[in-house]
Amino acid sequence: MTAITIDTLQDAPHPNGSGAEKRVLLLKPRGFCAGVVRAIDIVRIALETFGAPIYVRKEIVHNRFVVNELAEKGAIFVDDIHQVPEGARVIYSAHGVSPAVRQQSKDRKLKVIDATCPLVTKVHVEAVKFARDGYSLILIGHRDHDEIEGTLGEAPDVTQVVSSVEEVRSLQVPDPEHVAYLTQTTLSLDESRDIIHALKEKFPKIVGPHSQDICYATENRQVAVKNVAHSADLVLVVGSNNSSNSNRLVEVSRNLGTRGHLIDNAQAIDPAWLEGVSSVAVTAGASAPEILVEGVISYLRNNGFGAVDEVEVMPENVRFGLPPEIVQAIQSAPQSGSAPAAR
Repeated sequence: MTAITIDTLQDAPHPNGSGAEKRVLLLKPRGFCAGVVRAIDIVRIALETFGAPIYVRKEIVHNRFVVNELAEKGAIFVDDIHQVPEGARVIYSAHGVSPAVRQQSKDRKLKVIDATCPLVTKVHVEAVKFARDGYSLILIGHRDHDEIEGTLGEAPDVTQVVSSVEEVRSLQVPDPEHVAYLTQTTLSLDESRDIIHALKEKFPKIVGPHSQDICYATENRQVAVKNVAHSADLVLVVGSNNSSNSNRLVEVSRNLGTRGHLIDNAQAIDPAWLEGVSSVAVTAGASAPEILVEGVISYLRNNGFGAVDEVEVMPENVRFGLPPEIVQAIQSAPQSGSAPAAR
């Protein structure tokens, strides 16, 4: 595999000649973000420290491969806190939970380990602050997403969720001069920009967060697709159907006029997609493991795409520490050999 820069790629001709070697453009950064690494590590360390079973509310991250792998190790995934036996240990997913869920856990005397991504926690804190200061709150995101469910629960009486510019036009608030907005962390940069613009037109005095809520990894992966899509005939995004950030990557590609498909793994590739294709860009959503990307690369190599160029659009070196619940749990657990450590 050859590593090239984005400048090198942009200077190179598109390999669409009949004699040109078929190639794969492997985007970097791709795959696991810091919040996902942290969440998965939390479940693994909890299983190693306490033993199975460990209950997890919702999917720890939105990837079926990851969830199945952890389930095989003893994690039990539940949709509702009431499915967790009273007094048992439960982990909140990376997408966060509402205060109501926290209270339910307290009522059931559950031992809670919070794997909420710190960037999601940031949005929760902002929601509480805006509500406390008397703002009507507009939450930009997808209503059925676990993250929106948790953030909405922080101030449900003053919060409305919008998913499109059209929905902004019908918004009504008690005081149009006292409105604030927040966004889901895994949205399309372009889509959220358009919705924020519409909000500012409707409510000229609207305020937002001090820094954008869309997470660094979501933004970086979208920027990478934007930089490479013009050099590819096809974009393949490794990720599960319920992964918001993975779906957004496909949308970014299609919006630029390049065919894009979301695939769980190499087995999901339709051979017809590769007909007449000379260059395939491959990336992965923030909750998709690298082993699945490797499977896709292997499939493409076996189907005539002999050149694989890794295109690094930007460096990414973010790391998040473990939450105090898991650190304290490790320290207080009986030691049999060395304690497990985060990857």
